[in-house]
Amino acid sequence: MSTKRSPKLNLVVAVCNNGGIGKDGQLPWRLKKDMEFFKKITTQTKDNGKQNAVVMGRKTWLSIPEKFRPLANRINIILSTTIDPFDGVYVAKSLDEAITMVTGNGVLADKVEGVHIIGGSSVYKAALESDFACRIYLTRVLAEFDCDTFLPEFNQNVFKKIDNCEDVPKGKMNDKNIDFVFEVYDKMFL
Repeated sequence: MSTKRSPKLNLVVAVCNNGGIGKDGQLPWRLKKDMEFFKKITTQTKDNGKQNAVVMGRKTWLSIPEKFRPLANRINIILSTTIDPFDGVYVAKSLDEAITMVTGNGVLADKVEGVHIIGGSSVYKAALESDFACRIYLTRVLAEFDCDTFLPEFNQNVFKKIDNCEDVPKGKMNDKNIDFVFEVYDKMFL
């Protein structure tokens, strides 16, 4: 029987210099090492009998190429009031409802190890403003791109940069003449 636990939310996001995270429902860049890191972070578990949940909004779900939906080896949860659940995908009306699904006596509580928020902007905002513990895995793309979707600002007094996070690549990287770095931030409760 599961006991009620408060999960740590892991936000996984890539953001460019002007705060952009998307354009016309797509990533404005394609960085192979970032996609590999995203896959590793969202699939890797300590318990082989469990998977991580990836929680996303409807637009993020639709932005994933159809051949990759649902994201393999992860429990996919879409936040939507217009989509009905279907094979391999769970639907929740809010972030709180999704968290209820994966905790306590929730339908997925015994199957989920970690909870990863993968977009879009309003889902990131709900997670950042929640009372849950949060870690942000941020790929900082060191360039500006034309974007129409942005990462909500997060309070640097509440979220502190962690410099010695294991399993996170260190230093500046380059892919297709685009520089980027991986950063990790943890919410500090004052």
